[in-house]
Amino acid sequence: MLDIKKIREDFPILKREVNGKPLIYFDNAATSQTPQVVIDAIVDYYANYNANIHRGVHSLSQEATDAYEEARIKIQKHFNAAQPYEIILTAGTTHAINLVANGFASILKKGEEVLVSALEHHSNIVPWQMLCEKTGAILKVIPQTESGELDMDAFAKALSPQLKLVFVNHVSNALGTINPIEEIITETHKVGAAVLIDGAQATPHIKPDVQALDADFYVCSAHKICGPTGVGVLYGKEEWLTKLPPYQGGGEMIDQVSFEKTTYAGLPHKFEAGTPNICGGIATGVGLDYMNGLGFDNIAAYEDELLQYATKQLLEIEGLKIYGTSAHKTAVVSFNVGEIHPYDIGTILDKLGIAVRTGHHCAQPIMDFYKIPGTVRASFSFYNTKEEIDTFIDGVKRAVAMLS
Repeated sequence: MLDIKKIREDFPILKREVNGKPLIYFDNAATSQTPQVVIDAIVDYYANYNANIHRGVHSLSQEATDAYEEARIKIQKHFNAAQPYEIILTAGTTHAINLVANGFASILKKGEEVLVSALEHHSNIVPWQMLCEKTGAILKVIPQTESGELDMDAFAKALSPQLKLVFVNHVSNALGTINPIEEIITETHKVGAAVLIDGAQATPHIKPDVQALDADFYVCSAHKICGPTGVGVLYGKEEWLTKLPPYQGGGEMIDQVSFEKTTYAGLPHKFEAGTPNICGGIATGVGLDYMNGLGFDNIAAYEDELLQYATKQLLEIEGLKIYGTSAHKTAVVSFNVGEIHPYDIGTILDKLGIAVRTGHHCAQPIMDFYKIPGTVRASFSFYNTKEEIDTFIDGVKRAVAMLS
């Protein structure tokens, strides 16, 4: 069991007010809030051992290097990667996806196929479209169903010898649907294709085991798992990371440089050109320590309780429709009420101190499927409470009354 009152004390921002009301933060799918222990780690780095890493013999550089590489090992253990060098630290999920797409630009051939799901965030659509434009490969889509799940029969039919890559999110950011990635990975490997899993929305709720999943690539962002912005994680199987060319050229990723020829460093440095977000990497490890201290099973169970509690009350509001009704969901509720624009509801909720997300959530194809401009999205975390949900429900009712 989680001690929610004690947990809330760990997050300074939860003490503030917005528009004269206590902050209720239900935009966790966009960015989680940051516990004091992570803030302290960032301050400690800049106050006590700020230095560039991997390049200096002086004490500060060695201390920073040790802390950064210790964070990499924490991340490796969290995801159960086979080796620390299979963890590439990036600027975020989007950066990680583009790194892989850039690498496959030298491998993919004209007429070969790549497959994405209809439930993707734009960051797991656009890079693959760009890749197909460069290579002449063909982009295909796994369609979605009315309940916001993937059409697995259509997926099975899309598997072919021409298929080389499959890209699918572990959890839909717009709907909260947990996709059957184990089945997708297993079936895709049968035709010899690789799989990249976008885990940005899953990692706040689920502790993925990349070896058990047999994922070729798994990507996520630190700012959704109690870490800082500007940091991401790319896990890649060693065989794939060795095969792909570097994404960027510069310092750190080299072995030898001459004007005649340059050779590249081994993993992970081959993909980490330039000075990284050092304190961000260190703080990411601290954020994972914090969440693992709470226990991901405990987090998932409590957040599901919040989801069921909020869903039941929302469905009692006349004219309200929830989009994404899979039985397997994380703590995300996307909804509209009648013909009221989601932006208008979100604006009124903000006046009441309640932070939700409105719009298409960078998942425009999903909104086009439902023929809507967007939704109101409330996303819950382990530091939220049922009392906050009660206030949120009252706020939605108030907004509907004002806008009807």
